[in-house]
Formats: sequence, structure tokens, C-alpha cells
Amino acid sequence: MKTSRRNKRARIRKARIRFGIIVLVTIFLMIFLIGKIHSIHEEGVLQEAIKQEAIQQEAIKQEAIQQEAIKQEAVKQEAIKQDAIKQKAKQQKKSDGKPKGKVVYLTFDDGPSKLTDQFLDVLKEQNVKATFFMQGSNLKKTNLQESVKRVIREGHYIGGHSMSHDYQKLYTNKQFVPEMNETLALIHDITGTNPRLVRAPYGSAPGLRSERIRNQIVESGIKLWDWTIDSNDWRLKGHRNQILENIKRETKADVEVVLMHEKSQTLQELTEIITFYRDKGYAFGVYNDDNHFVLNFQNDERL
Repeated sequence: MKTSRRNKRARIRKARIRFGIIVLVTIFLMIFLIGKIHSIHEEGVLQEAIKQEAIQQEAIKQEAIQQEAIKQEAVKQEAIKQDAIKQKAKQQKKSDGKPKGKVVYLTFDDGPSKLTDQFLDVLKEQNVKATFFMQGSNLKKTNLQESVKRVIREGHYIGGHSMSHDYQKLYTNKQFVPEMNETLALIHDITGTNPRLVRAPYGSAPGLRSERIRNQIVESGIKLWDWTIDSNDWRLKGHRNQILENIKRETKADVEVVLMHEKSQTLQELTEIITFYRDKGYAFGVYNDDNHFVLNFQNDERL
């Protein structure tokens, strides 16, 4: 009887152990399956993220390719446009190289200055392009270099006007060409352009009477412009109206090149000067290296 009870208790214990093992195995399997399902889900999310990243990168790549194609097309079209302008200019030039019709070139010396941006504002408002002759000592001033870049950005031309503007250094000591080359290099460094035109401080007469200096200019590939009208604006502070009167009195030819400076009195009178030439039927020209014409007081055809 006792043996029967012991056997029964033993069977119950074994049954409980087996049940416990089954429960533990079941729990383990459930944990394993849940983990596996979660892992599969995470793997799917990761793969989807990788796929979306690849799609995004491909879209960025395609956009970059498209933008580059647009840029190249713009460059091509600009080249075509410039070529057309050059061809048109060639067809419209007179035998002496000057443009046909009534054309005035507004030129400003001695910049850049604190007034450069204000000159540009007026020119932009009036839709007029101009030619600037800038001095190396001013070009070196970093606080003015953004204005220099703006000059080019807005379609104007920048030529050289020496580093020092010093008569003795330029002409007596014959440093004209070295100083002009240095000035032109500065313009290139700031703007990326490659101008070849310069204006001699105080004009080419009498400074460039020396044939030796003129030969050096020719050898260096530099071109030179003086002017047809001297506004004498630099000496007319407080007498701005006289600037326009001087210009009116001297305007006689179909093609005029007006000498002015970056002075406050000139800035104040600039709109009136532009209006005067418009009323006279003049177009406003801007210098172009490809369409150079001779304009120097030495009458040197090589310059």
C-alpha cells in the first residue's frame, strides 16, 4: 500500500517536471520566435532605409548632372551671344575701328573708392554700362574688392591706371609698364578677367613721349586709351553744374570718350550727364578688348 502511494507520488513529480520542461521549452521557443520576427522586421526596415538612401543619392546625382548640363548650355549660349555681339560690332565699325553712329563712353578714373557702389547704383538705375580705370594701391584694399567684383558682375569694364599714380615713377623712372602689368594682374586676381587696356595717369602726353616706353607697352600687349572730353570734375568740388557744362561744350564728335573720376560732385551730376547724352541721341558704349580703337595723344597706331 505504502509502495503504491510512493509510486503514485513519483509519477506525479515526473509529470510536473515534464510539464515544467514543456512550459520552459515553450517559453524559450516563443522568446526565440518573437526575437526572430523582430530581427526580420528590423532587417526589413534597414534594407528599406538603404534602398531609400540609394534612391535619394541617385536623385541628387541626376540633379547634379542636370544642373551641370544647364550650366554648360548657358556657357555655350553665352559664347554664341558674345560671338554674335563681336560679329555685329565688326560689321558696325568704321575704317578707323570706331563704332558707327553716335556712341559715348563714360569712363571713371582712380577707383575703387567708397563711392564705387553708389556710381554703380546710378548706372544700374539708368541701364548704362561704363569703363573704369582702377589704381593698384586702391585695388589692394580688401574692403573695396567686393565693389570691384560688382563692377564686372554688372557688365562694366575695368582697365588699369597704374599702382602709384606717381609721375616721376611712371615716366621719369620708366616704371610705366611694370606698374600697369601689376595693376592688371591685381584686377585679374580679384575679378578673374584679363583686361589689356590701361589709361596713363595725367594722359599719354607728355608722359609717353618716350618711344622707349611706348615700345615696352607694345611688347607687353597692353592697349592705351586717353579721352576726347576732359570734364575737369576733380577740380570742381562744390561746382557740380560746371561738370555738365564742360561736357556739353566739348561734345562735338559722334564718338566721345569722357574722362571723369570717382568724386562726390561727379556722382551728384551723373544722372544729368546721362540724360544729356540720351537727349542728344547717343548710345552708351563700354570698352571691349576685341573691339579696340586707337585713342591716344601720341597718335601711336600701335597702342
